[in-house]
Amino acid sequence: MPPSEPAGVAELLSAAVDAVGGSRREGQDEMAAAVRRAIVSGEHLAVQAGTGTGKSLAYLVPAIRHAVADDATVVVSTATIALQRQLVDRDLPKLAKALKALLGRAPTFAILKGRRNYLCLNKLHGPEDDVDPAEELFDPFAVSAMGRQVKRIHEWADDTETGDRDELVPGVPDTVWRQVSVSARECLGASRCPVGEDCFAERARAVAGQSDIVVTNHALLAIDALEGRPVLPEHDVVVVDEAHELVDRVTGVATAELTSAMVTTAGKRCAKLVDEALADRLVEAGEGFALICEDLPPGRWDSLPRPVAGAVSAIRDAAGRCRQALSGERRGEEDGTGRKVAQAALDEIAETAVRLLGAFDEPDPAKRRDVVWLAERGAQAERASAQSQGSETARHRVVRIAPLWVGGLLRERLFGRSTVVLTSATLALGGSFDALARQWGLPPQAPGTAGSGPGAATGAPEGRPAPGDATTSEAGRPDTDAVDLDTVRWTGLDVGSPFQHAKAGILYVARRLPPPGRDGLPPAYLDEIAGLVEAAGGRTLGLFSSMRAAKQATEALRERLGTPLLCQGEDATMLLVKKFAEDEATTLFGTLSLWQGVDVPGPSLSCVIIDRIPFPRPDDPLVAARQRAADARGANGFLSVSAMHAALLLAQGAGRLLRGMGDRGVVAVLDPRLATARYGGFLRASLPPFWPTQDRDTVLGALRRLRDA
Repeated sequence: MPPSEPAGVAELLSAAVDAVGGSRREGQDEMAAAVRRAIVSGEHLAVQAGTGTGKSLAYLVPAIRHAVADDATVVVSTATIALQRQLVDRDLPKLAKALKALLGRAPTFAILKGRRNYLCLNKLHGPEDDVDPAEELFDPFAVSAMGRQVKRIHEWADDTETGDRDELVPGVPDTVWRQVSVSARECLGASRCPVGEDCFAERARAVAGQSDIVVTNHALLAIDALEGRPVLPEHDVVVVDEAHELVDRVTGVATAELTSAMVTTAGKRCAKLVDEALADRLVEAGEGFALICEDLPPGRWDSLPRPVAGAVSAIRDAAGRCRQALSGERRGEEDGTGRKVAQAALDEIAETAVRLLGAFDEPDPAKRRDVVWLAERGAQAERASAQSQGSETARHRVVRIAPLWVGGLLRERLFGRSTVVLTSATLALGGSFDALARQWGLPPQAPGTAGSGPGAATGAPEGRPAPGDATTSEAGRPDTDAVDLDTVRWTGLDVGSPFQHAKAGILYVARRLPPPGRDGLPPAYLDEIAGLVEAAGGRTLGLFSSMRAAKQATEALRERLGTPLLCQGEDATMLLVKKFAEDEATTLFGTLSLWQGVDVPGPSLSCVIIDRIPFPRPDDPLVAARQRAADARGANGFLSVSAMHAALLLAQGAGRLLRGMGDRGVVAVLDPRLATARYGGFLRASLPPFWPTQDRDTVLGALRRLRDA
């Protein structure tokens, strides 16, 4: 018989730590107790827990206890696949075994992803889908290459038990996976699908619905919050790990785009299902949209150009007529999937067109809900190459629309529905939680409470929703659960880190160097990098603000250095990191994904070099719009947006240095503005408390001693 009351959190945590072969830590105990209090009281909690704290166990143990004792489900959301796999493959199986006796039964867990991440058997075995012409243009080998990849998926389908894309190794490009998967809108539904009983996505949802802990990602958490229908199982507690990524991931989900390829492809899909003249009008509207956009310069729009407004209106009307015709046609089983795919494409186009046409109703740009801009998709892909495996290089124009702020959405649909625990190694920026709290839609804490402190970058004044802060009602959904800001309560807690940063690490700011420019790395920077790498004997991770800078440093220093030098892009990032970790003499240069994705404890990493403060691009339309809106409210837009973005990345990058209790080394920031600019104090306060110096000889001597040791 299960005990009437499970063991307490302290006893459970002790068993959990023993199960994973760790040791109890004060910060871990403090965090676990705080998570338990939050679950009981319903008060939201933000916890900064430095590397080595063991924060996963600190939130999993009280979450499991709550789920088992109250027959509830707790959702754990992460930003990265790596952390999802750690939780599902390592931590949770060990905890289930270790806590079974104390809880009276083994806790259950599952991983749940968006429907597009699962193989669709109906799509796989049905008629071949039309290849998107925009993706195959001028590529005579693409179709045959896609066929080979799809054939490999057919073979994998006979063996996989989950249909999870991440289990297909090596993976396939997005263009291939779209041929064998469906979005939620495209899905026929289990009851109508001929293979509904064997659906991988439905199986995953069924298992999740019966589990104590459901691990998911920030994107699906956002979809669950923004969509009118639930995607996740019913739950009363959400744990958001890697919470510093939450706002960007929610913004990504809430961002829509419109391209001529989307429109013309939708028209061609409809051609076999509706009157050909209706489909032709949609294709023609898409082609006209392309011609107009090609003549306009990329950038943010403060008003919708008249020709664009006419083209978007034509797209809206043509898509609407196709939708109406499609819904009136008799539905046959033989074209069910094609009809759903066409319907989904039309819905997306029509909804985005309506959103674009209404985005400028508010005359004051600083008060608008959405930001609209014209971009070149190829340029976007190039800038994001460190984060994406895509190889898109053709430059196609795309109109994007994104919410100015997402705090209102989060406040109503996340914090208003569940008790939320947010955690990361980087939450207290400038010594305060308030900067991120405002982005989450939470009010600032009263002075003197945990998480409140000087130097916080301000967002909406006094934490109130910004005039341009989207809420669910403003996005066209009901606001029956709208949450009064004054009723939202939360606590901030920094449990520190087991590392003694001031004794284990040095923060070196190269104040004597010139400020960084726009023409690449100056010779003085290359000399400084070479001196640091040579003193460290390799063992250096170079984090650059752009791939161009990383490649420039690699080309200039590869022959100059006497140790191996790798650069991101020369091989798969995971393989490069593996080579770097296995050879102490190796140096690795790279950009954005390395700032947050490298975990190399031990002697292979003793120096982290950051070439410049990672401010966002000044021409980024969303960043510029958010800064302008903050300025219009009387806040400092630069500190609210750009400096906070830089603080998050700096803290994440500096966090690559100490990954194990025996690690020692230097974080070297070449940008002198960290020491000289007025915002430097805020940025430094966001970093781990390393011992600071601006003396180059002291740093080189320390690195040589570490090398020789």
